[in-house]
Amino acid sequence: MADKTTLKYTPEHEWLDIDGNVATVGITAYAADKLGDVVFVELPDADAAVTAGSVIGEIESTKSVGELFAPVDGTVTENNSAVVDEPSLVNSDPFGEGWLIKVQFDAAPDGLLSWDEYSALVGE
Repeated sequence: MADKTTLKYTPEHEWLDIDGNVATVGITAYAADKLGDVVFVELPDADAAVTAGSVIGEIESTKSVGELFAPVDGTVTENNSAVVDEPSLVNSDPFGEGWLIKVQFDAAPDGLLSWDEYSALVGE
């Protein structure tokens, strides 16, 4: 499990674990809780070019359908096929085995939030 205090966050409830110019991306426990039981995950393929802010996938739950947004401009280097096969990982381990994609990027986006800023955003 990633250390939530060292991650970066988006206002769209995604987390980024940045290592050099690669970001591992997932949704937060807050988002997973609001979605309810996740039953389907659609992710972009490896080598797909993504643009920050664009819709790149879908997360369906028993309550609703949510869109996955690219947090950075870049190229998907890997998607988590385990989550596609077992969508409940998004609920059971959102900061660990429930990660979604890895993206290689040229520049980190502006507007990422710290853990304290994200916690304030969601009222935790």
